[in-house]
Amino acid sequence: MPVDPARLDILTALSRKALWLSSWTIHHANHIRPNADGLKVGGHQASSASLATIMSALYFHVLRPEDRVAVKPHASPVFHAIQYLFGRQSREKLENFRGFKGAQSYPSRTKDVDDVDFSTGSVGLGVAQTLFSSLVQDYVKAHGWMKDRREGRMIALVGDAEMDEGNIFEALAEGWKHGLRNTWWVVDYNRQSLDAVVREGLWEKFETMFRNFGWDVVIVKYGRLMREAFAEPGGEALKRWIDNCPNALYAALCFQGGAAFRKHLHDEIGDQGPITNLIDKRSDEELLALMSNLGGHDMASMLEAFEQIDHDRPVCFIAYTIKGVGLPFQGHKDNHAGLMTVTQMEKYRDSQNIRPGHEWDKYEGLPHSAAELDAFLARVPFNQDGRRLTAPVVEVPQQLAFKPSPQMSTQQGFGLVLNEIARSDSELARRIVTTSPDVTVSTNLGPWVNRRGLFARAEKADLFRSEKIPSTYNWDASPKGQHLELGIAEMNLFIMLSALGLSHQINGERLLPVGTLYDPFIERGLDALNYACYQDARFMVAATPSGLTLAPEGGAHQSIATPLIGMAQDGLASFEPAFVDELAVIMAFGFEHMQRDPGEGGSVYLRLSTRSIEQAQRIMTPELRQGITDGAYWLRKPGPNAEVVIAYTGAVAPEAIEATGFIGESRRDVGLLAITSADRLHAGWTAARKLRRDRRGVQHLSHIEKLLAPLPRDCGLVTVIDGHPAALGWLGSVRGHRVEALGVEQFGQTGSIADLYRHHGIDANAIIDAAESLTTGAPVLHRKMAV
Repeated sequence: MPVDPARLDILTALSRKALWLSSWTIHHANHIRPNADGLKVGGHQASSASLATIMSALYFHVLRPEDRVAVKPHASPVFHAIQYLFGRQSREKLENFRGFKGAQSYPSRTKDVDDVDFSTGSVGLGVAQTLFSSLVQDYVKAHGWMKDRREGRMIALVGDAEMDEGNIFEALAEGWKHGLRNTWWVVDYNRQSLDAVVREGLWEKFETMFRNFGWDVVIVKYGRLMREAFAEPGGEALKRWIDNCPNALYAALCFQGGAAFRKHLHDEIGDQGPITNLIDKRSDEELLALMSNLGGHDMASMLEAFEQIDHDRPVCFIAYTIKGVGLPFQGHKDNHAGLMTVTQMEKYRDSQNIRPGHEWDKYEGLPHSAAELDAFLARVPFNQDGRRLTAPVVEVPQQLAFKPSPQMSTQQGFGLVLNEIARSDSELARRIVTTSPDVTVSTNLGPWVNRRGLFARAEKADLFRSEKIPSTYNWDASPKGQHLELGIAEMNLFIMLSALGLSHQINGERLLPVGTLYDPFIERGLDALNYACYQDARFMVAATPSGLTLAPEGGAHQSIATPLIGMAQDGLASFEPAFVDELAVIMAFGFEHMQRDPGEGGSVYLRLSTRSIEQAQRIMTPELRQGITDGAYWLRKPGPNAEVVIAYTGAVAPEAIEATGFIGESRRDVGLLAITSADRLHAGWTAARKLRRDRRGVQHLSHIEKLLAPLPRDCGLVTVIDGHPAALGWLGSVRGHRVEALGVEQFGQTGSIADLYRHHGIDANAIIDAAESLTTGAPVLHRKMAV
């Protein structure tokens, strides 16, 4: 049904106003704001113009409160402008666009104040996030938690050049597998990337690809002026010329103007009577208005395209646009870095009937009264309360149970802890949802899935079981299942964890996501992991097996840098326990940490191992539990005259313990420091130093400072980790102790653990040698001999 003409008139006016405000915001950031740093905001101006109509159609008419949107990064100014018109963004923050605590360059959930649904910026990830968020909404609904809330549509505004990103294609495949619904992607088909004009016929590839994955495709190519012209005598010839015109030429003519279009049309079509009359009866200005009236810039065409969708199948809208439309550099291939000059901006301001000094006035230049526009915006469905949702905290037991064995690996312990949770009917068990990229069994999630089942929107029996074929794993799929099995793409894993980890705000229902993958492949999905943390999504990722301890698998499966990644990644607390009782404490902490308020909690990374080691036999005291979660505790407390301390992390515990025993026979008061989280230790140390700097006189000490404080200044530290030695090498800076940092700095190879530890210098003998280099006295007599 066509939109009421009066409403269409207001929508068109608001679109024009949003474009003005976004253009003025960028101009202000570059030409007016004092103390500018000289950095230019180029691409935002052209991209905002490209999407102004599409975004206005969505936000001012189509969207409902339950809908969620990922805005194309460079369209952030027009998003902020729309929110300003809604009253959800301040003039102060617009004036400070790209400045400290101003409106963000790219929409950010955590840094912006104006109702950003999904952060965008790392190319393509916000797009994929909408797909996985739709799958999460299906999960929440299937478990009966939607209550009276309506399903929302997950919508992404996508640049056509953004479609080159591989994560988008990986996501499309996963959406098809899981029966994706309620997802719209709107492709801003302006046919320009940052450096060039895109290849001819790309839209056909997009259409074929999306249809192959089960999407509907709606192509919005022609605006109302074009469709009216096509209906005139000669209109079919004009349409053929437009359809056959190369992208680069069309863009160039849009920049050159109506006269250039006229010349090319006459030269290439010739004098054919009706078409010539169609062209010549229009002035140069009118002809340019006609030829630039692509579907993505025509409010009526966009509304018609959006409103024809009356189903929940995924839809790709390919909306033809001109990058920078309406601005002096529209269509120019250099316009990504283009900015209007002061003179051009003044001319543009005059064309919008905006008085100097009134550039920020909400309704300046519009023919409608403020009262009429206020009333209109107050009725806009999207501009209603209730978009930001919350969910109660899930109670976590102080101690998570597991069935102990004398010899275990942390990977095995991880599966045992989850299995014990799965046996219960607690709220914690109900809210955990697991996911893995085709490594569910090899990361010890199998017992959990046996008890809790695979998730699918429709019942699906395990055919091996129905055929009476014996199997360790019985994986029936149903709407009540609690494991989402993914294909082997780590980018999809982390974007899925991001979507699951925002459910408490997107769906109003808290989920406690747990994902597993092999530790070296953290790096394969690192961009998506960083994106998830930037959004403050909350999840637990268990990465296993790790390090060269994996031994026979070879160098490609042995991780080196991941401890440093865990330390450096904001929003992620990383742990590497050696013993399963440590792991159980850390997992309980992790489920609580995932639910804490912004700025206090975050996600959790567990770097685990397949190496089975002798387990510590001890009582888990409150003091020990606190040390484990703070990052370290004394496994062997040093005496007052300690000459050397061995500090270890993770699977090298047996070597550290063995070396400490040998060293202790000839060195005084040797200590053994178990480090469960170099990340937590380092973060606590840097936070304490900052507190002391900012509040002079405050004597706050971090956990690691307290642990190392009793050591004599001449005590040496030997650190050892199956990972990069820099992860622990900083410990000497805490109190000025000399350090020998042992670790792995080169790609591994196949071999036994003993071979590889000896080769890389992290075995007991290497630890003893390092201790000797830091101390004086007779050589350590009883060292383990190489086999």
